Amino acid sequence: MADHPYRHLPDSAFWRRTVAAAGSELDPIAGDFLRIAPTDKIATAGSCFAQHVARHLAASGFAYLVTETAHPIVPEDVARSAGYGVYTARYGNVYTTLQLVQLFDRAYGHYTPAEDVWRTEGGRCVDPFRPTIQPGGFASEAEMRADREQHFRHVRTAFETLDVLIFTLGLTEAWVSMQDGAAFPLCPGVAGGVFDPALHVFRNLRAGEVRSQIDAFAARLRSVNPSARIVLTVSPVPLAATASGNHVLPATIYSKSVLRVAAQEAAEDLDAVFYFPSYEIITGPQARGRFFAENLREVTEDGVEHVMRIFLRHAAGIDVGTPQPAATMPAPDAFTVEAARWVETMCDEAMIDDQNG
Repeated sequence: MADHPYRHLPDSAFWRRTVAAAGSELDPIAGDFLRIAPTDKIATAGSCFAQHVARHLAASGFAYLVTETAHPIVPEDVARSAGYGVYTARYGNVYTTLQLVQLFDRAYGHYTPAEDVWRTEGGRCVDPFRPTIQPGGFASEAEMRADREQHFRHVRTAFETLDVLIFTLGLTEAWVSMQDGAAFPLCPGVAGGVFDPALHVFRNLRAGEVRSQIDAFAARLRSVNPSARIVLTVSPVPLAATASGNHVLPATIYSKSVLRVAAQEAAEDLDAVFYFPSYEIITGPQARGRFFAENLREVTEDGVEHVMRIFLRHAAGIDVGTPQPAATMPAPDAFTVEAARWVETMCDEAMIDDQNG
């Protein structure tokens, strides 16, 4: 029989030998991947799924970088409800690559959006680019601006001192200002501000735009931190809602497909940029839906643990093994229930499906 290239490929190149045979515990990484040391300062940003990554890195003993912390007298639960420690800095959810680029530019004084303060119905002030980090809003515009300047200092520190940035790409859909293209994490009117169709327009980013924005951010980051490494991963969490005019299911598949394509191209073309398959681990057919909660949107702790098990295996050489399934499914304890509630609360995007709003 004639020889051909497929005869010499590893098992990981064949569906039947790996995906069909492995089940939900499949490890889909083949080839070289990022390597991290316990002393490497690891920063996170992105959609709400990135909160899980941050939590597990910190719990695993790695040097998880947090540059913006609350005052020591503030109780931990209060601090987290105000966005401290959720990510490396208190920037809240950064859903799109457009937001990420603009975060850098705003932090370094290269870009000041025209619409940079929102107000609540009670007259308090909201930062349009961090609309949920201050419960109830700021008491005054001066307080908000002072907090923002302090925040920018911590963002600059993060970008300049991190060794690895893990960025979770979440959405392609965004609401932007028609004045200057400023991208908001939430549609104006959801968590402050007033929606005005003459000022705010819906954008659904395309693959070329997302790729261009990844390139732009990587260049900016390397301008202040030449040795920085970047890990891109796509959030497996579906859209809470879509403004595209399409059904939310194909809208979700479109969004995740665009992000996946752009991330792959960036990982192939840019130095020290890696792709980690969180999306495939959770949503692939081998998982058979096991890693989603009953609402088919939230990722279960079992799924998060599996994702982080694979990440640590390849990035740090740590193999914690696969937990054995319980004979029966125990009722969730109080901690598990509270953790699920907290994660849902911290996912800003879920607010747009608030039936009482």
